[in-house]
Amino acid sequence: MKQSDKTNTSIAVNRKAHHEYFIEDRFEAGLVLEGWEVKSLRAGRVQLDQAYIILKHGAAYLFGSLITPLQTVSTHIHPDPQRSRKLLLHQSELNKLIGSIERRGYTVVPLSLYWKNNRVKIEIGLAKGKKLHDKRRTEKERDWSREKQRLLKHKV
Repeated sequence: MKQSDKTNTSIAVNRKAHHEYFIEDRFEAGLVLEGWEVKSLRAGRVQLDQAYIILKHGAAYLFGSLITPLQTVSTHIHPDPQRSRKLLLHQSELNKLIGSIERRGYTVVPLSLYWKNNRVKIEIGLAKGKKLHDKRRTEKERDWSREKQRLLKHKV
């Protein structure tokens, strides 16, 4: 195996997810894509900030992600940039997600999109929504950790 196959190359990250939710558990899922979508992902033309995941009929689907088609591809097909895309998960993982959503009020959010062994993978998180005061506390802790780093840097 080559060194480049071992590393995960990031395509897109949903930064809003960590601000809006407490991430309890993470899962790695495959993504069913068409050829033009893979080409657009290689060019980095994807947005995950408005995306969400729905579980229905015993399967998980990614909605709201925007994969902008390349001009060279759209000459002979009619791509849909916001189509729903099926996620590939093991049945035990699906059962755990469905149970957590139905019983404990969790939600499933996309966290990041990346390459793994020349395949597109999506990291999804089992999450609980943050209240406004939780968001403020997280921001205050992040600012304080930055300030500590600055103080330590100037001291040395």
